[in-house]
Amino acid sequence: MGQSIPLVCQDWANTKAAYRFFSNVGVSEADILAGHFESTRDRSAATEGLVVVLHDTTEFSYQSEKSEAVGITKSSTVDGIRRVASHRTLFAAS
Repeated sequence: MGQSIPLVCQDWANTKAAYRFFSNVGVSEADILAGHFESTRDRSAATEGLVVVLHDTTEFSYQSEKSEAVGITKSSTVDGIRRVASHRTLFAAS
């Protein structure tokens, strides 16, 4: 997880196919997820009783005036040494 598309695809043909897929205007997120939604609906309908649905409402905004600060989660100074804890984002800024 968190690797570049060329690294994950392993060769130029697969990389080119992935980019072609991502830029295809005929494919939408809704099309890709439709099968998952249908399966979830069918499993819920086949279940008797209560169905508990978990939902994560976490939101992230990666907009920043200082792009170099994106990913910094904590900064502290110990014995005169600045330490920064950070996380990686899964996309590159354009």
